[in-house]
Amino acid sequence: MKDIMKLITLCKGHTVYLQTHNFPDPDAIASAFGLQRLMGEFGIKATICYAGKIDKLSAVKMLDAFGIEMYPYDALKEKMKETDDIICVDSQKNAGNIMDFVGDEVACIDHHPIFVETEYQYQDIRMTGACATIIAEYFKRCQLTPDRDTATALLYGLKMDTLQFSRGVTALDIEMFGFLHPLSDHEKLNRLERNNMEFTDLRAYGEAIESIALFDCVGFSYISFSCPDALIGILSDFILSLEEVEVAVVASVREDGIKLSVRSERDEVHAGKLIREALQDVGDGGGHAAMAGGLIRRDDVALLGAFPEEKIQELFLAALERQKKGGERS
Repeated sequence: MKDIMKLITLCKGHTVYLQTHNFPDPDAIASAFGLQRLMGEFGIKATICYAGKIDKLSAVKMLDAFGIEMYPYDALKEKMKETDDIICVDSQKNAGNIMDFVGDEVACIDHHPIFVETEYQYQDIRMTGACATIIAEYFKRCQLTPDRDTATALLYGLKMDTLQFSRGVTALDIEMFGFLHPLSDHEKLNRLERNNMEFTDLRAYGEAIESIALFDCVGFSYISFSCPDALIGILSDFILSLEEVEVAVVASVREDGIKLSVRSERDEVHAGKLIREALQDVGDGGGHAAMAGGLIRRDDVALLGAFPEEKIQELFLAALERQKKGGERS
């Protein structure tokens, strides 16, 4: 584990911003909130910020439940300076899902694979089920007890990003569950976990089902209207739950382009590598072995031709074939 005190020393006396990825989910929010509270224990005031928008009910409910203040970049850019410290939380600079803010990205705390090597003065990037796990470990190693709201938020982020401990779980995730559970407000946690679907989400489920195309064990769904990032991820989990599907690819047409989510339960198919290779000529993407996301930006959608749904299928099937051949050679 990285020595968190090095980060504390680095940020002392500086204006500090905690930047999540553009469309923060519960794990990103919990991690930034937890780090904000931890830094506050050492007299450092940090502001949580993001680009994009808060676009899912679970995230909105979380902000309300804990009174978390997060600021969009447009509300901050006039006062941010090149000398301000930025800590990337649950995200990495140049990852494709995080805007380049005014300021100096001095640190990165994340649990996603590194796809673009970047120099930071402090870096803690580890493969855990959730970024909230890393923040929780900081509290434990510093022998600090997170207050009830902080512990509950971190536990919620951990549970959400691991799909209730069914995806990408590591021994450290389990250990931090044991650390956070007795400190948490279980009634508040239960309220957060209930009723996270909105009525309008049903339309997306309907189109995902209607549009599903199956190629061997790969299931594709194409949604012709805009869905929040979190919902696209939920839909890809839903498609993956079908017995015939071992790799799921869900695409949603949005104002900013075409957003994609990939899930894999096959050991030989790395979701992050798959989406990065499939989109290499038309967009950006990356993520874990089991789950990943990507975007074909609006200006690049024309590269897909007259039939974007079929072209996306073609790109992913070709990338799968290359990944398969690469595995056979190794």
